[in-house]
Amino acid sequence: MTRLSVNINKIATLRNARGGDNPNVVKVAQDCERFGAQGITIHPRPDERHITTQDVYDLAPIVTTEFNIEGYPDERFLELVEKNKPAQATLVPDPPGVLTSNAGWDTVQHYDQLKDVIQQIKSMGVRTSIFIETDLNLIENAAKIGTDRIELYTEPYANLYPKDKEKAVLPFVEAANKAKEVGLGINAGHDLSLENLRYLREKIPFLDEVSIGHALICDALYFGLENTIQLYLRELRED
Repeated sequence: MTRLSVNINKIATLRNARGGDNPNVVKVAQDCERFGAQGITIHPRPDERHITTQDVYDLAPIVTTEFNIEGYPDERFLELVEKNKPAQATLVPDPPGVLTSNAGWDTVQHYDQLKDVIQQIKSMGVRTSIFIETDLNLIENAAKIGTDRIELYTEPYANLYPKDKEKAVLPFVEAANKAKEVGLGINAGHDLSLENLRYLREKIPFLDEVSIGHALICDALYFGLENTIQLYLRELRED
């Protein structure tokens, strides 16, 4: 079964809107795990507009499933990974101030940078993943760089899915097959939802993990967090 990692950035955004500690991100992470989530994802950006540096240190000792820290691999990020030892570090090419992750790594242009960073992170005993688009050459280069996994950037799939789901998923199937061929694990994330998740999982049955935040938290406003996590897990189960 493809694992569900819940991105709790939006919980921190809601908390930060009023200050204080409500909702409490640690409690929400624990609740997500209790309700069946198999991982917790956070993206501690430098401006701390949602997840803060302190949140990372608060969450690390209490997450009992897979803890995934996303971010741009600068010195701050590498220090957070080294001191908190998540199960996985996902590298994203976000420049400072970007609203959300909206592109994958160019593993040709950034080959040397990524190779060095991945070696550092793996020496810490942490699994590595690279946020990437469906270009087969870039995926081949990701394997040469030495990453353990890639995370397919699925916004293009989500955008096209309502119009033509077969066309939408095709490049992702091809990319996943290439990744499998070169020995990479495969994650996916960005704009996945109850509407489009099952089809992606059916077409890529060897998908290791999906990371879902925005849609899942929005659904939780209507269905409740526990029920929403169960709904997402149901979409990931094999029939």
